[in-house]
Amino acid sequence: MVITSPNNPRIKHVVKLRERRQRERDGLMLIEGCDEISLALANGIRLHTVFFCPPLSRPTPQAALLEQADQSGAELVEVSPSVFEKMAYRENPDGWLAVAPALRRRLADLTLSPNPLLVVAEAVEKPGNLGAILRSADAAGVDGVIICDPATDANNPNVVRASRGTLFTVQVAEAAGAEALAWLRERGIRIAAATPGAALSYGAADLRGPVAIAVGAEDEGLSRLWLENADLAVRIPMLGKVNSLNVATAAAVILFEAIRQRSVTSDE
Repeated sequence: MVITSPNNPRIKHVVKLRERRQRERDGLMLIEGCDEISLALANGIRLHTVFFCPPLSRPTPQAALLEQADQSGAELVEVSPSVFEKMAYRENPDGWLAVAPALRRRLADLTLSPNPLLVVAEAVEKPGNLGAILRSADAAGVDGVIICDPATDANNPNVVRASRGTLFTVQVAEAAGAEALAWLRERGIRIAAATPGAALSYGAADLRGPVAIAVGAEDEGLSRLWLENADLAVRIPMLGKVNSLNVATAAAVILFEAIRQRSVTSDE
């Protein structure tokens, strides 16, 4: 059976899941895109329902993804192009959208390496920025991303989209700032706070040992909690007229400096 009516109650419910209140009430999230759904399945996410639209899908991965989703226990629901376009939240949809349990990860769920590298994202407001931070974290192979006092929830469909599915490949935990700070202290992980007012350039900072790179909200930066309790504060030198970088860009710059330093150390 193919759902062809945009007024179908199930379709209306999917549309409502774009809203944070509805997601939190139902404990659900949306995952749109063939690649994103594949990454979710590969990383153990148990999907409730997979909506698919063959006319919008690329033929090559369709059969394989349907089989993978079916074997995972997900319900498979075919919909018409007009119905899928009503559900889709991205431009040029590829005909795949899944409903999954919302991610609820705690600090206790994080598994750390002997020399951990983490990112702390405090009160980041824009889903696109949070998603971009996750992409950088995945590329750098960090131990985890700690989202503190979030202004946007990690289950936001636009976080999934901007992260290109790395929300499911990176260990992510949400916590209050004080809780995260205490957790890092207990494990001997230094905190490097990124702030324009720091005297120390990020390239001159020692980022080789266990460290968490902390970045703050787009407009105000890190709160006093992190600035006053950080082991070091670092800045990215600015040569232009505007003394500001996108928070996701700033996180990536400092993160890959840490990777560079660690790589040099391991090669010596």
